[in-house]
Amino acid sequence: MPEGEVYRRLDKVSLDAAYNNSAAVKDSADRVEDWERIGKTVRAKPNARLDLAYGPLPRNKIDYFQAAPQNAPLLVFIHGGYWQRNSKETFSYVADGLVPLGINVAVIGYTLAPEASLTQIVGETMQALDFLYDAANDLGFDPTGIFVSGWSAGGHLAAAAAAHPHVAGVLSVSGVFDLEPIEKTYINDILNLSQSEIVPLSPIHNIPARRIPYLLYVGGDELSELQRQSAAYADALQQAGLTAELSVPPGYNHFTLVEEMGRPDGLLVQGVRRLIELAE
Repeated sequence: MPEGEVYRRLDKVSLDAAYNNSAAVKDSADRVEDWERIGKTVRAKPNARLDLAYGPLPRNKIDYFQAAPQNAPLLVFIHGGYWQRNSKETFSYVADGLVPLGINVAVIGYTLAPEASLTQIVGETMQALDFLYDAANDLGFDPTGIFVSGWSAGGHLAAAAAAHPHVAGVLSVSGVFDLEPIEKTYINDILNLSQSEIVPLSPIHNIPARRIPYLLYVGGDELSELQRQSAAYADALQQAGLTAELSVPPGYNHFTLVEEMGRPDGLLVQGVRRLIELAE
């Protein structure tokens, strides 16, 4: 068995635990509550344009936070929650890290499982990017500078978004890039992946030919399966000849790492700035 497929040796209980980020971080619920509290303040600021509809469904909405410079780049952020929980509002706080540095932010919502299949969720992500590109003049950002980031399941969706023709770079935080082990865990009780979706929707098996940069982050204190997923994806991107950098900062877990997007001196904000430089 290849070393990269170590998850195949795990029984169901062990594999479930290997992907249960909330159980692995004792204060995870408190941290999410903090994000939601901060987000209310962020959305009340005058630079916020909320609930821009990119599609007909209730969660087909985008919150846009405008930076002062005209024609500045845009960071699109996609929330996590294993495709079945959380909302864009929970992650409004990321705008506090980027907007002061002159980077526009769009946080997108999407229909959650089991109401939507993963095929539909990926499709809605692409639809949101279409909307943003078409609205660039109205929103005041550079349409050639659209960068996509996401956390956990959002990291998967950000990697899938690399196939969009107007995405200039991807920064994935604690992402999932191979769905085969996910199909074998408790996550799939609600996600309901079909066998026909696993390979086509796994970024590690569908690396676009477009030569855009990728930055991957996963915490040094995260679960080993999350670390393995990011390392395997980085290797696959590099083998394809693409610019891909993997960072595993020590001392960060699944929840403390993504908080580094919420302040101008944060580790992930530095990553966004580097991503923009790499794309120039």
